[in-house]
Amino acid sequence: RIFRNSEVVEMAVNVFHTSSTTDSLSRQDMLQWINQSLQLNYTKIEEMCSGAAYCQFLHLLFPDTISLKKVKFATRLEHEYINNWKVLQVALKKVGIEKPIAVEKLVKGRFQDNFEFVQWFKKFFDANYDGHEYDPVGAREGQSVVTGDSLAKPPTSAAAPAKASSGIARQVAKPKPVTAPARVVKAPAAKVAAPVKSSGVVAPSASSGELKNLQEENQRLQGQIAELEVTVQSLETERDFYFGKLRDIEVVCQQSEDDPLIKQILEIMYATADGFSPPEGDPEVPPPDEGYEQQEEVEQDEY
Repeated sequence: RIFRNSEVVEMAVNVFHTSSTTDSLSRQDMLQWINQSLQLNYTKIEEMCSGAAYCQFLHLLFPDTISLKKVKFATRLEHEYINNWKVLQVALKKVGIEKPIAVEKLVKGRFQDNFEFVQWFKKFFDANYDGHEYDPVGAREGQSVVTGDSLAKPPTSAAAPAKASSGIARQVAKPKPVTAPARVVKAPAAKVAAPVKSSGVVAPSASSGELKNLQEENQRLQGQIAELEVTVQSLETERDFYFGKLRDIEVVCQQSEDDPLIKQILEIMYATADGFSPPEGDPEVPPPDEGYEQQEEVEQDEY
């Protein structure tokens, strides 16, 4: 135990997971342990990609180090998965565990990445659990938990930026999928299907001139959709590039937060627009994604 801000913080026992140091459980045994411990209904290891279950396991072990109000249990958004992993990393650090976590891989919901991490976490849990009783549903305060394939496969960046990991990322513009024109296209299609050509004569519900106008309108709207899709893709690429720049600046600034100038820079970076309320969370964030570093190198090579 150590003293921090006049509080006693219990330190955790760290573990190392390799094929020679532990007997790995099967995926079914692991799911049974997760579901029974937290009263969940997970059916796949991939569903652990949200990070929410790990946060509650850590709350079970060290309740004073993590607030479950910051954890998003009922979410299918990748940037909220990242928020959960950030909460977990901060809590692990509080109990003295410095473990690198490949968040950018885990949130993608691939089996191998998530199975390797849950094996380490099971060993960590066994080394620190003292057998006390725990009410997982009460601890979640009635929050619903998303399960199923939709959790293991988060939406693409068009619905929410996959790289968001801090207050800055949540302020970056989020282009939304173009759905409204698509509905307009479907309506004329229903009208076109109405005429029955049984004898080569168009049904009286729509004249040949009206049908031609509907077809032209359909083509025009489809062209607009194609243009908007190109625009959205371009905006997403630009958004991700500048987010990477801001993320790199943020990481550098967090290494010298005591500097007055750095504090001013961080205040500007974390400032929010009127009416914008970012989710609660600790300012500490995971390491930047390698994809942004590669993108920055490519940009420098072009110049």
